[in-house]
Amino acid sequence: MQPSFWHEKWASQQIGFHLGEINPLLLKYWDSLSLPSGAQVFVPLCGKSLDLCFLAEQGLDVIGCELNQSAVEQFFSENQLDLEVRQSGEHQCYSTEQITLYQGDLFCLPSELISRVSGFYDRAALIAWPEAMRRQYVQQLAKLLPAGSKGLLITLDYPQETLNGPPFAVSHDWVTANMSEYFEVIPLSTEDVLSENPRFVKKQVPWLTESVYRLTRKG
Repeated sequence: MQPSFWHEKWASQQIGFHLGEINPLLLKYWDSLSLPSGAQVFVPLCGKSLDLCFLAEQGLDVIGCELNQSAVEQFFSENQLDLEVRQSGEHQCYSTEQITLYQGDLFCLPSELISRVSGFYDRAALIAWPEAMRRQYVQQLAKLLPAGSKGLLITLDYPQETLNGPPFAVSHDWVTANMSEYFEVIPLSTEDVLSENPRFVKKQVPWLTESVYRLTRKG
């Protein structure tokens, strides 16, 4: 998938992937990571998610990376946050007191920018990639995250042939086969969420599950 795909989605506001509330699974499972106040947390492909605000409200320093400039600007304006903007290498850096967002390509993000993170959160990043590119994303995430970092991963799974992604289907078998090299993977929950997703119902997708994993970056 080319960057232009996501830029076009944001330009036309076709952002069904954006959740207009804090993710209930984040609320339910974040505390299981037991991160101390003041810890740094990384959120890849963060968009303008309200989850960023929730994490900051937990006393955490949040670092996000988002490709689209409009998404980053909307996050700060919609949440009425003062910000500073500066150039950081190939990325534009937007920052307020506890939230720093790097606007640009995740695959060009220097690892030193998040070298002190101890937590991470992926709700919409892994499932944003088609299978041909997903392994590359996992490798980049592993490259960026320090050993011992703990995070939550949220995935969706459904018969991929019934619907064009994104979000793309990611099975439990795919997660264990492709992420266990880099992360300790602990499944926390899997729930049937078909009835909560009208787009999938309309397309006659027969089943849809949402899973949560606790990941720890291996050293």
